[in-house]
Amino acid sequence: MTDSTILIAVPEQARGEGVGAGQLRRIRDGIEAGGCAVRWVSDAGDADAVLRTEAGVAAALVAWDLPAGGRADAESGGAAVLRHIGRRFHRLPVFLVMADEGVRDLPLWVSESVVGYVWPLEDTPSFIAGRVTAAARAYQEAVLPPFFRALRRFDDAHAYSWHTPAHAGGVAFLKSPVGRAFHDYFGERLLRSDLSISVEALGSLFEHTGPIGEAERNAARVFGADLTYFVLQGDSTCNRVVGHFSVARDEIALVDRNCHKSVLHGLVVSGARPVYLVPTRNGYGLAGPLPPAEIDAASVTARISSNPLAREASSEGAEYAVFTNSTYDGLCYDALATARAFAASTPRLHFDEAWFAYARFHPLYAGRYGMSVGPAGFPGPERPTVFATQSTHKLLAALSQSAMVHVRPAPRAPVEHHRFNEALMMHGTTSPLYPMIASLDVAAAMMDGPQGECLVDEAVTEAVRFRQEMVRVRRRIEAAGDRPPWFFGVWQPDAVTDPANGDRLPFEEAPADLLRTEPSCWHLEPGAAWHGFPGLTRGYCMLDPVKVTLTCPGVDATGDMADWGIPARVLTAYLATRDIVVEKTDSYTTLVLFSMGITKGKWGTLLDALMDFKALYDADAPLDRVLPGLTAGHPGRYAGRGLRELCQEMHGQLRSVRLVELLDRAFQELPAPVVPPQHCYQRLLRGGTERVPLGQASGRVAAAMVTVTPPGIPVLMPGEAVGDPDGPLLRYMSALESFDRRFPGFHSETHGVERDPDSGDYRIECLRLA
Repeated sequence: MTDSTILIAVPEQARGEGVGAGQLRRIRDGIEAGGCAVRWVSDAGDADAVLRTEAGVAAALVAWDLPAGGRADAESGGAAVLRHIGRRFHRLPVFLVMADEGVRDLPLWVSESVVGYVWPLEDTPSFIAGRVTAAARAYQEAVLPPFFRALRRFDDAHAYSWHTPAHAGGVAFLKSPVGRAFHDYFGERLLRSDLSISVEALGSLFEHTGPIGEAERNAARVFGADLTYFVLQGDSTCNRVVGHFSVARDEIALVDRNCHKSVLHGLVVSGARPVYLVPTRNGYGLAGPLPPAEIDAASVTARISSNPLAREASSEGAEYAVFTNSTYDGLCYDALATARAFAASTPRLHFDEAWFAYARFHPLYAGRYGMSVGPAGFPGPERPTVFATQSTHKLLAALSQSAMVHVRPAPRAPVEHHRFNEALMMHGTTSPLYPMIASLDVAAAMMDGPQGECLVDEAVTEAVRFRQEMVRVRRRIEAAGDRPPWFFGVWQPDAVTDPANGDRLPFEEAPADLLRTEPSCWHLEPGAAWHGFPGLTRGYCMLDPVKVTLTCPGVDATGDMADWGIPARVLTAYLATRDIVVEKTDSYTTLVLFSMGITKGKWGTLLDALMDFKALYDADAPLDRVLPGLTAGHPGRYAGRGLRELCQEMHGQLRSVRLVELLDRAFQELPAPVVPPQHCYQRLLRGGTERVPLGQASGRVAAAMVTVTPPGIPVLMPGEAVGDPDGPLLRYMSALESFDRRFPGFHSETHGVERDPDSGDYRIECLRLA
């Protein structure tokens, strides 16, 4: 057994010269002789440090009389370490080292926390060491989930490969210089585990047999689903599979307009007729949730009846509804309330949880995720079948493109495995990468038991610390009074209420434990100015603390624009020079993610970069110093300019064209639907479409989706009318086009738009005129 660590936590005197100390040293020597590393600590503080930093701990010997080591806990050091192990590890074998105490004198919970007791003077050191190493070996085997365990066993067999892939365990790469470089870079183990579906011992991804089937069933248990399917092409494929399965050609689908483009692809494949639901927006330009009034049965009925595409649908009502939870900016719904509202309109409900796979594993998110909707909370025949699609790799520990579909079927809309599997096979691959399957298996196992909550809790805790520190920096600068004010903020409540006593506390003064455990601290209270979303009800929507939106000066959540500002695109361009790549940038906001990989050191570098940007802005530092790549790429435009000057000029442009206001209108006043998306795709394939400049697009019908980042939400769907020249869509797109021309190097990322490299003109795909 290698790469395993045994923690021995005993008082300092146990290292002395007494008989008992000598026995403990011999136990340690026996453990090391068995192939394990030993971490010997003498108080609870050091034991905690080992448990936090060494996930390879495979067993522990803990003295009940261990000193606390500076801990403030009322319990003994030994008790504190046992509780820490219980919070962080799932069934770690722990042996309690006893002196003269009797077992009957220990609290009852201790017997539930340990696998045995050690009196060093009553058994031989070799016997005790053997017990510990045997327990560690069994733990290391048991901790492996089904597929990963089987893959390791197969790899250990060192069998020749007589099947695809042709590199045959990496051997083929060794026959070429560039292949050898590839082999050396990724390593033999990865290549040996890249196997064919012909390996019967590992099971089948499409037949869901063997260790793969066991892994999917284990993941279903961990994630609270009735059925779980592994998908190897990301949440995009999950969305297409669920959409393709749930709605047939010419049936009605209710679609959150704040959706991923893969949802549209599902509509194209299925031939469904979409009826779009409109989320709220705030003054920053951030997309909010679908308000309760928008998903009310009467409102949905009115939308369907007024939609021209629905008039020729093959069904009167919707067969399927899909919405984003949590949103890109971290807004998550009361899942049960949302399911009840949608249930009156559709039998199938799809939670697109690409960014929310961790929600089940922390009490802060209780009742906020799709798989929390089940017969216990929603009994009766009205309950819809619920799908949740998750990009497991995004915010859990899995390889890129690794994703899952979770299902909770209801009698109203049964999900028969063999029928769903047909849709899965249409979109999946018959040549799966086994390390990706293993990573899904491991991602589920990492979240199983108390360790899952512990991992998510660390991310929540660090996000809370960063959020509070950002406010404290403002307060400290104001108190010092020796420099211009701090101008960055964080999108979050200004104050929170402690439900235990009703006290209202400034956010930065609230206990961190309150913020990391009390969901009401993050609720979007109706009418609260900090979030700026209208039409919400109490408890309906919550902000996820791990999705941190930084705010720049220039506009507030109500849309009021200031005389001066710092557009977020300038900030993120500077952060990139510091090797800090953010997740998303809007006009005056920037999103950063506090995933399970976050550390204080990591977020400290972000805080330092923000402080440095402020100093550079206050000094109006030259752009060739702040953004050297920008000035080198566009010397005629930016040479000799200062940072503050650029920010003010860009802010002036955004303010004069009222870009945030135009964005709001473009997303709230939806284009008129003309033909279904599938019709447009068929025309696209056979030359029935053409690229049209914006100036000539009035009156035309879009043939492809147009998605502008920021904010990353479709502004125009295939089959929709582009509208009039002074309509909301063309005014917004023209404003973006004008911005891109004026500020080269800061252009928007636009999917579905072709930009002329010389003139900067936008062109969009439209149906050819008859």
